[in-house]
Order: sequence, then C-alpha cells, then structure tokens
Amino acid sequence: MTERADGAGGSTAGCTTDGTGRGAAPGWRRHLAVRGGDWAFAILGLPVALLGGLYAIAVLYAGVLLSLTVVGLPFVVLALLGVRRLGAPQRWLVGRLLGERIEPPAPLPRPAGVLARGRVVLTDPVAWRVLLHLVLRLPLGVLGLAAAVLLPLGGGWLVGFPLWVRLLEPGPRATGWPEFVAVPLGLVLLASAPGAVRALSGVNRRLARVLLGPVRAQQRVRQLENARTGLIAANTDRLRGLERDLHDGTQARLVALAITLALAEDALGPVRLPADPAPGPGTPADTDRLRALVTRARGQTDDTIAELRLLTRGIHPVTPEGGLGEALPGLTATCPVPVDIRLDLRQRPEPAIEQAVYYCAAELLTNIAKHSGGRSAELAVRAADGRVRLLVRDDGRGGAVPGSGSGLAGLAERLAAVDGVLRVDSPPGGPTTVTAELPAAL
Repeated sequence: MTERADGAGGSTAGCTTDGTGRGAAPGWRRHLAVRGGDWAFAILGLPVALLGGLYAIAVLYAGVLLSLTVVGLPFVVLALLGVRRLGAPQRWLVGRLLGERIEPPAPLPRPAGVLARGRVVLTDPVAWRVLLHLVLRLPLGVLGLAAAVLLPLGGGWLVGFPLWVRLLEPGPRATGWPEFVAVPLGLVLLASAPGAVRALSGVNRRLARVLLGPVRAQQRVRQLENARTGLIAANTDRLRGLERDLHDGTQARLVALAITLALAEDALGPVRLPADPAPGPGTPADTDRLRALVTRARGQTDDTIAELRLLTRGIHPVTPEGGLGEALPGLTATCPVPVDIRLDLRQRPEPAIEQAVYYCAAELLTNIAKHSGGRSAELAVRAADGRVRLLVRDDGRGGAVPGSGSGLAGLAERLAAVDGVLRVDSPPGGPTTVTAELPAAL
C-alpha cells in the first residue's frame, strides 16, 4: 500500500533502525557505528553537566541550610525558577547532538498574589524533575568524557606501550609480561569505547525523555488537544465536501427531476373540470412521450436516493447490529483486491471504537486498491482483554509514509482521539503492514 500526500510515494518508511534512527548493521560494524553527535555530546556535554550539576547541588545545599530561616522559601522559589530555565539548553543540546526531540513543558500558571505564585513554583513537578536531571547528568557527563576521550587515549597508549619502552630505555632489554598484556588490553579498550559512548548516549536520551519533557498529565492534555484540533479540522473539511456534493450533485439531480415532472405534467394536458366532456384516447405519440418522461423521473429518483445514502453513510458510517463481525466481511467483499479476513472477536468494543476500526479498515483497503499495486491483502482484527488490534497487510510496492497531509496521518489523528495508535511498516518494494491498536472501551 503506497500512501501519497502530493502524488509521489515515499521511500524510507519501514526500514529497520535502531533506537537512534540509524540503519542496523550486523556484528562488529553495528558495534562500532556511533553517530558523531554521540561523540560530541560526550565531550561537549561535560562542561554543561558540570555547570548544571554544581548549580543543582548548590541549590539543594543552600535550600537545606536556609530552610529554617525567613529567606529559605523565597530562595528556593527563585532557585526553582532558575532550574526550570536551565531545562531549555539541556533539551536543545540533547535534540541537537543526540537527535532526541523533547517537547517543552507547559509554562507555569500565573495566579494572582505573591503567595499563590510561590506555592505554584514550589509544587511545580517540572522544576523538580529538571533538578534531578541536573544532578544525574554530573556523573553521566564524567563517564561520557571518560568513554569518549580517556578510553581511546588509554587504549592507544597501551597498544604502543612496547614502543614507548624501547624509546625510553634503549639498548638490549628482555621482553616482560607488561608488553604482552598491554597490547591486547589496549585493543580491548579501543574496541569498547564506541559501545560505551553509544550506551551512555542511550541513557542520556532516556533520562532527558523522562525528566526534561512535560509530565504525563501535561502530555495527555497536549495529545487530546492535538487530537481535538485534528478532528475539528477533519470534520470541517468533510462538512464543506458534503455541502459541495449536495449543491453540485444532489441538488442538480432534484432540479432535473422537477423539470422532468413538469414536462410529464404538460404531456398530460390541462386539468379537466367535472363539467367538461371526457377527452378521447390520447395519441400513441403522447402516450410514449409520457411513458418516457415517467421512466426518466423514476431513474432520477433512484439515482438521487442512492447518492443521498452514500452521503449519509459518509456522515456517520454505521456498522450493522452484529458489530464488526458482520460489517468487516461485507467491507472486504467490495474491495477490488482479494482480501483474506481473520476475525477473533472475543468481546465487542464500544460503538465509537467499532466505528473507528471500521473507518480505518475502509480507508486502508481503499489505499490498497488505489495505490499499492498489490494482488492480495490480509485483514485481521482481534478484540480481547480490553484491546482491539487491527492489522492490514498487502503485497504491493510499499513505500507508504505517514506524513503531513497524507491519509495515513489523518488516520493516526483519528485514532489518537480514541487513545489509538497507528504503526506503519512499509519498506520500498513491500510488503506493507499497517497496525492499529485501540482500547475496547473509552
């Protein structure tokens, strides 16, 4: 399945990567593959870690000493405000060098009154988490510099130890055990440096992700706000499309139907009063014309009813009373590509979840028929243990990329509104596998 945003298919989705976005390399090549940003963070991050760690330790130390004095609480409030500001350069450094983008936390509320503002600062979870990050970054910064600088220098010195001995002590000299041990030990240190740098970079990424971003409640609120914005925009677009379809399609059909009925009325002749004599039988031409007009009006009525049904189904795609077990087989039967369907519905989700799953399956099957070039597809739905999992796979050309403006991005936003997640695995050349996971109940 190839999802297109601007007429061109993607080419990078679904490639196997490690946690940092790099292509996975087998064996020793993977061990030695370290991004330049990891080395730079290990070296340049130490001064930042020292400054932040010393500031955090000073804040904790002075806060404890001044806690019993009048200036204790004001000092802690000002110090926490400074700590909160120190989180911004930490996030920038992690994002710039380690490639881990951290969302900034929400700004502090500003209630009226000095005491109320001080209480907000003292109970701010973001500031305390940043303070913990500054404390933990100090030993990690020292370890990072040791892994990036001291290990290679030490390994290089040990590898060249026999040469240094010969240069410092010229003349005949028996080779001792230090020369035999130094070279393999130096090679071990040199080989362990990239792995140590990569491991410490992973720890720093996770630490920044947990402590420098917004708290879980703020993340949840932000996700719901983004989902609400996406749904409002999608519903606005659908209402505009519905208005356009009604104006250009259904309304035009009704006008044509009215014209046809008017012509049929004219073919019947003027209205006869009771005192008028009975008219003679109509001519065959008049009868044939009237029959043709009535037939046309009936066809226009059927077309209008069918179009109205499609429009109303687009407004609210209702699944049958039997739920997904009855709706999905009928959906796959209308797909031009043969679909192998597997259902494991041990529990029935809520109606809103059923509609989201049905809509997602319909959109994915439409993408397969239009863009994938595949010859077969698979649709599997499992509803058990409070979760619903939808899997759609095709054997097409692949390269589906959920990007801005694409149908996959719209599906992801729609699923996010019901706590769902959309995952796409579509390497170039296929196959494409799209997985949607949702809760069975909101």
